[in-house]
Order: sequence, then structure tokens, then C-alpha cells
Amino acid sequence: MNIHEYQAKKLAREAGVPVPEGDVATTPDEAKAVAERLGDEGFVVKAQVHAGGRGKAGGVKLAKTPGEVKEHAAKIIGMTLVSPQTGPKGKLVRKVLVERAGKIERELYIGFVLNRSISRYVLTYSRMGGVETEETARLHPELILQEPVDPAFGLAAYQARRAASKLGLKGDSAKQAAEAIMGLWKVFANTDASLAECNPLAVMSDGKIVAVDAKIVFDDNALYRHPELQELYDLDEEDPREAKAKKADLSYVSLEGNIGCLVNGAGLAMATMDLVANYGGMPANFLDIGGGADKTRVSEAFRLILADETVKVIFINIFGGIIQCPMVAEGVVEAAREIGVKVPLVVCLKGTGQEKGRTILSSSGLDIHNVETMSEGAHKAVEMARTEALS
Repeated sequence: MNIHEYQAKKLAREAGVPVPEGDVATTPDEAKAVAERLGDEGFVVKAQVHAGGRGKAGGVKLAKTPGEVKEHAAKIIGMTLVSPQTGPKGKLVRKVLVERAGKIERELYIGFVLNRSISRYVLTYSRMGGVETEETARLHPELILQEPVDPAFGLAAYQARRAASKLGLKGDSAKQAAEAIMGLWKVFANTDASLAECNPLAVMSDGKIVAVDAKIVFDDNALYRHPELQELYDLDEEDPREAKAKKADLSYVSLEGNIGCLVNGAGLAMATMDLVANYGGMPANFLDIGGGADKTRVSEAFRLILADETVKVIFINIFGGIIQCPMVAEGVVEAAREIGVKVPLVVCLKGTGQEKGRTILSSSGLDIHNVETMSEGAHKAVEMARTEALS
């Protein structure tokens, strides 16, 4: 689960990470009022969306006066911000973060992530922070340093001090940076986050350390342990279908293609998408109904796919182990009759009750194309999508 920068900074501040003074605003007048409370030392106005690259996309502006803050907020709030992380459709900006600006001398990077290859949490840090961090990692990986963290004992204070030293910091700046690293670790560990980073962690002109930006991503599978974090969920930032899928406990991700995929099991779903792409098609979604889905869940999953107007054909690929093929067929037919299906279905049912499931589908009156293998199904779906797109 993603959260906004202002929410991440609040959690960071509570853990002892120094962040700029500021507040969130949903209107230009509110933004001006925040600036007036902060004083006359210069301000920064930042679009709040679940995506990076905001500065280059026009979503971050500097202002000298509260009046300028209002002007920038009026332009940013309501804009559709398009960056490499938003995709071509962009994201609508509904709020801005107004903070006191300061003179930055250096931009550093600190972050925590789970490295599955070594089964360890890892502190990642670099002297090259800021907007070009990803480019630095690609072109100069030697500048990206890492410190494995023992999951049994957590981050040790000496590791934070060592990282601060390798960042080229000395004296009080090094002490503050080490404290910021320990604070970020506290947030990361205590919230079951999958990512926590400050980019940049800035060295200001007076030597103070400030987290100019912060990003935290929570592990969805651990949210049941943190009901307070679920309150940070911003429904407006999610694809409506993905939000609906989350409520139905379905694993759904909206994509840019035109072939809807309904599959049971994450591995089979990924393999199905790969096959579709291998035959020259583009999946419209990733959708895993799970191994133990019931008819209601299947019906809801089918509705999600049908709600996507770009879908030209639906590929249903089910392996009946725990799940029963007839139950899947009944869920599909139930949803199809209630909503009305205007696209053809390519169906591959294998396993428990496959013949009965096929009979239910073939007698439903739907435009069904039964296939024997998933490879045959993927090929058929791609061909039909091309035909439907041209018609």
C-alpha cells in the first residue's frame, strides 16, 4: 500500500527523522494560509500523488511569498500530473504539501528494503541523492552502498554511524544523519514496510540534516497487524477497479492491453500473461482469483474485467485443484447474465470437474471458445482480439 509524502513524513517525524515544517492543503487559499503560518523564509509547493518524478512534471514549485504559494497551488491542484511513474494517463492532483524551503548544500539518499536474494533487510545509501538517483544506480552502481541488517537484532547503531561516515559526513551532521537512519529504520521495522526511503536526505547550509522527501510502501499482507495504517489509504489514488478488487480480496492489477485474463493462482496468472505477450497480444489485467475462490468471488472477478471497456476478449484459464471448474463456470455465467457480455470468451478448464464446467459454459448461450491447452487459448485470444479491434 502506497501513501502520500505528507503522510510518510508524519510517520518519519514521529520516529525522530527531521523533516521540514509544513502542512497539506486541498485549496489555493488553504495553501496560502499554511505559508502564512510558516513565516516569510521561502516555500516549496509539492503535488501529492502516489508517484515520483513530480518535479520534472511541473508538480513541485518554489515560492517566495504566501501569495506565490497560492498561485502555484492554483495551478497544481486539479492538474493531471504525468511522469514516468504515473504512465501516460497521469494522476489527478487533489492536494499539495506546503513546506518551508531552505538552502540545500548536498543531496544524499538513504532507504530500507527487503533483499530477497540474501533474505535480509538492507540499508541502502548513497552520496548521490535527488532526482537522478535511479540514473546513478544504473550508470554508477559502485556509488550505491548497502548494509545488510540482521532480522533478529535489527539495525545496530554502529551500522548507522558507519553509513553516515561513508556518506562523507562529519561532526554534528554525521550524528544527525545516523539518528535519521535509525529513525527511518524504526518506521520501516515497526510498520512492516516493504520500502522506506528519504530521497533526498539533505545537508542544509547550516549543516543540519533534513529529509526533504520521504516515501513509505507497506506490505499489504501485514496490514491486518496495523489497522491504524489502513486509515492512510487514499482511495482516490487507486484505479477504481483495483480498489474494488481489494475490497473483494482479489489480486487485480489494471494494465494497458485489451485481453482480459481470469486465472486462479499467481504463478499461472503470470504464465498466462507471458503466453499472451509471446503471441503478440497485450493483457488488460493481472487477475488471480485464488485457489480457494467461491462462486461469488469468481462472479465479482468477472465483473471487474467486464467493467474495462478496452477489453476485446476474455481468456479464462483455470486449473481445478482445490477450486472446482463447475463453480468457476457458474460464477462466470451468473455475472455474464446480470451485466451482459459483449465480448467473446476463450476458456481453458483443466482439472476437477472440467467436463461439467465446459458443459455449463457451452449451454449458457455465451460466445464461448473452449480450448484444450493454455498455449492454444492464449494464441486464440490474441487472434480474436486483433479481429475485434479491426471490426
